[in-house]
Amino acid sequence: MRKRAAFAVLTAVTALAGVVIPGAYAGESEGDVQISNVVLDGGKNVVVDVYDKTITVEGTFTHPSGIQDADFVLWRGPDGANPYQTYDDRIISNEYYVHADCVASSATTSTCSQTFTLQPDWNLTNADAGIWKVSVQGVANDDSGTQLADYTTTRLQRQAQLTVNASPEPAAKGQPLKVTGKLTRANWDTLDHRGYTNQPVRLQFRKAGTTTYTTVKTVNTSSTGDLTTTVTASEDGYWRWNFAGTSTTPAVKATGDFVDVQ
Repeated sequence: MRKRAAFAVLTAVTALAGVVIPGAYAGESEGDVQISNVVLDGGKNVVVDVYDKTITVEGTFTHPSGIQDADFVLWRGPDGANPYQTYDDRIISNEYYVHADCVASSATTSTCSQTFTLQPDWNLTNADAGIWKVSVQGVANDDSGTQLADYTTTRLQRQAQLTVNASPEPAAKGQPLKVTGKLTRANWDTLDHRGYTNQPVRLQFRKAGTTTYTTVKTVNTSSTGDLTTTVTASEDGYWRWNFAGTSTTPAVKATGDFVDVQ
């Protein structure tokens, strides 16, 4: 049976981070903590398979008095006053309450980072894939601070896998060549990979001795994620499937399958 955390119902992004900022601001102005260079997971989409993944978010914080503390929050929803309206009032990780680690590079500036562990067997469901926002808060040594509820966004996606097989091998020139494959993606509800239904996938060919693939046709996956089509064998080369990805699933390419044409 899957584990589920009992998360508190929270109604504002300012309540999530666990940092109390006297007079927190909606934006920055002179005298506030200046926040810049906030990057989540190296600036890439966050792709999670069916096992735990730890990601890091970091940023630069500056204030004349120096930096006392910082915190980052991942959230989704229509606005900061209702951050989890589309997420059943649950938060993604208990680690929201862990403050960032800040390392000073000067008397006024610190680089602060924080980690989050995404756990499909604990706090992710398929419905959680999509756009997430990053809220950032910084506290200066003089107790002034800044909060930016929507500093940047990231895309949380379900890991994809794609296979290919071309047969017969070797193939007779001018004769039919059958190319099959399967597109699957992580299912966070069942903790395995399931077929991705009715998705357009490009069949591509690379002639032996060259480096560029050319799209031959586009085929939609079946109800089980399977792909199948027939082409004419004409010359030696590699066949692969290429999926462009969706908002909830990353792009993926199969490793080319070489066919010797005789």
